[in-house]
Amino acid sequence: MKILFFGTKSYDKEFFSKTDEDCPDADITFIEPNLSPETARLAEGFEAVCAFVNMDLSARTINILHDCGVKLILMRCAGYNNVDLEAAGACGITVMHVPGYSPEAVAEHAMALVLTADRHTHKAYIKCRENNFNLSGLMGINLYGRTAGIVGTGKIGAAMARICRGFGMRVIAYDMYPNKSLEFVEYVEFERLLEEADLISLHCPLTKDNYHMINENTIAKMKDGVILVNTSRGALIRTEDLIQGIRDGKFFAVGLDVYEEENGTVYEDMSDRILEHSTMARLLSFPNVMVTSHQGFFTKEALSAISRTTMENAAAFAQGRKNGNEL
Repeated sequence: MKILFFGTKSYDKEFFSKTDEDCPDADITFIEPNLSPETARLAEGFEAVCAFVNMDLSARTINILHDCGVKLILMRCAGYNNVDLEAAGACGITVMHVPGYSPEAVAEHAMALVLTADRHTHKAYIKCRENNFNLSGLMGINLYGRTAGIVGTGKIGAAMARICRGFGMRVIAYDMYPNKSLEFVEYVEFERLLEEADLISLHCPLTKDNYHMINENTIAKMKDGVILVNTSRGALIRTEDLIQGIRDGKFFAVGLDVYEEENGTVYEDMSDRILEHSTMARLLSFPNVMVTSHQGFFTKEALSAISRTTMENAAAFAQGRKNGNEL
């Protein structure tokens, strides 16, 4: 099977080169461009392409892939809201993903964002590098004894709930399908979670129903001085409303690993350019906001699991069998 690997970074090549045994018949070609309608024709002559969460797999892209003879799209991630599954089905293209790799990796990063934004360690680091050891502007709040509200208690949300419990927090959660293994978690309605939580951490997939679930109305129901963290999908939050809430002093701290305008910039070095949109610049201007570049998954353990499962998906397709990772 010839697989064209789009958007290759050095770490992709390193980890996928170690998984030959999972799909010994795979012939992988690594290229740097991301998959989009403009680059899709590079897949001519390949049976499969491998893509990531930041790429454009709209109907236009998929139709071009179909014209090129592509039969399989391998998503090396769990999320697939950027894939037009209806178009793929109409073209007879199978789409497979990695449903789970390391939930602890994302949950630990979520808590790292909480602690960094709360205790202003990003600011403290810069100040100390400049020999400024003044504590002004660095005061945080204790997490111990406060209430953590977890929105979505799948594997990642469950891992975050356990971390919060370890910090001595009361843990409440909202999920249409409660996780029965989390006996210490109190499930509540979404509005009650907004009203009671001192920390709100988002861990749910993006759907039509929860698009912009954090907006002007839901922000108004939150406690004053709440901490908000999102390591799930950027469009769960209406960014303009979040920015207004920050300006109004509603949030003590905000930690974002995902954001609405990340497509086209995430994973890319933009240091020598002026960003076309001002949303990111505005977010970065706030002293109580911590932003990272969709790196919650980025651990050695997670990358090993992603590469292994992706190649196992390719092998299953080549052998004509289902393994449960089809979308």
